[in-house]
Amino acid sequence: MLKIKNISTFYGNIQALKDISIDVAEGEIITLIGANGAGKSTTLMSLCGIVPIKSGSIEFEGEDISSLTPDKIVSLGISQVPEGRRIFPLLSVKENLDMGAFLRNDTEEIKKDIDYIYELFPRLEERKNQQGGTLSGGEQQMLAISRALMARPRLLLLDEPSLGLAPLIVQQIFDIIKKINKENNTTIFLVEQNANMALKIAHRGYVLETGRISLSDDADKLLSNEGVKKAYLGI
Repeated sequence: MLKIKNISTFYGNIQALKDISIDVAEGEIITLIGANGAGKSTTLMSLCGIVPIKSGSIEFEGEDISSLTPDKIVSLGISQVPEGRRIFPLLSVKENLDMGAFLRNDTEEIKKDIDYIYELFPRLEERKNQQGGTLSGGEQQMLAISRALMARPRLLLLDEPSLGLAPLIVQQIFDIIKKINKENNTTIFLVEQNANMALKIAHRGYVLETGRISLSDDADKLLSNEGVKKAYLGI
């Protein structure tokens, strides 16, 4: 579904990504793990067209999307849940969901998707008229995921969904990620500093170190890899 081929990305003169290649098959959960500053978020920003790549290519379902604008990329079926949630704080929960469906005009299907969101996250239905900025961190993360789902993505990009959340909420969020993948056959590209949680739900994983892919394997094998244990799992 997704082929990232030898992409390099720069911020001014600083090279953030160095010839990285990642493949994602339809229906998979892929995770990209690494330390702070390794380039994980930059990878997703490059995928979304927010940070332009200097070299290499990005293909989605056989189409080169390397030079497309972010709105065109969303229209093809890729949505991102950004780090730090970035919901619209002054809009209500319902209005945030409506914004997720901005490029759609199938009114009846949008209503069905909102009903599905409320089934997935009953708390959001309880808070549907509440301003997004007044929600708890966990509720805002639920809203950020839901807003992305309203675009009906075939590929969902998640950037640090566990960031700043209590362990119980983190478990709930990761359970929902698995559910979205299984029920909707939504392919998921998960960037996460909580390597243990990410590898437990992923099919395959990649390790990013200072802008380079240093290791890739099945997620269960990475969980038992001694180097990964020491560097990222605290074992």
